[in-house]
Amino acid sequence: MADLFIKQSKQYAKARPDYPEELFEYIASKTNCHDLAWDVGTGNGQAAGSLAGIYKNVIATDTSQKQLEFAIKLPNIRYEHTPAVMSIAEVEQKLAPKSSIDLVIVAQALHWFDLPTFYQGVNWVLKKPNGVIAAWCYTVPRVNNVVDTVFDQFYTVDVDPYWDPARKLVDNKYRSIDFPFEPVDGEENTGPFEFMTERLMDLDGFFTYIRSWSAYQTAKEKGVELLSDDVIAAFREAWNDGGDGNKAVKFPVNLRIGRVGN
Repeated sequence: MADLFIKQSKQYAKARPDYPEELFEYIASKTNCHDLAWDVGTGNGQAAGSLAGIYKNVIATDTSQKQLEFAIKLPNIRYEHTPAVMSIAEVEQKLAPKSSIDLVIVAQALHWFDLPTFYQGVNWVLKKPNGVIAAWCYTVPRVNNVVDTVFDQFYTVDVDPYWDPARKLVDNKYRSIDFPFEPVDGEENTGPFEFMTERLMDLDGFFTYIRSWSAYQTAKEKGVELLSDDVIAAFREAWNDGGDGNKAVKFPVNLRIGRVGN
């Protein structure tokens, strides 16, 4: 997975949407303590930066050293470059002791993980019984009817062959992803619960976001330029309909959240 993002790490850091404050406020309201959080697959530290304003200390890990080079630097965030799969002994050595973490989060990355091994580590590090795991993904961006029509054709026809099969879990809003945890207090299930994030973008910024996709990198390695002249022209015409410049781009965020239990 890490290899898919190495070549566009700078674009990823520049173009990916931030996550809404409401998301972190909701998650934090479900953890009894705010001492230590672990952000797994942190990428450029977008989520870690928000956690750092709520939790005393944050451990943020990623398998891509290149991504970590662009990560947000704050005094209470400790970044660690880790292998894709860690034993319990490695988790203890690199991260934290058993039953010591209040919250584990995974932002836009759970679909890449070896879930049985990952969940073994999560169950080991989270405080019992109320340690919380929260994982979310955002689905396709929404701009307006004209741009969305062009985007949906591009996404479902041109780009689809180059996505890893794991992308289907994102398209399904994590409904079908394995998530063997108990509902948090106040909820009847583990979700998905929907939030919304918004980013002001011009068309070049929107193209930078597309170029940050793993599918774009995969296509490029196969000699295919997804943003061909014809595609760019179609997007430009749609984007400029009713006025060019910046537009509010909305990303639906879908959250699965649970507690570890006993």
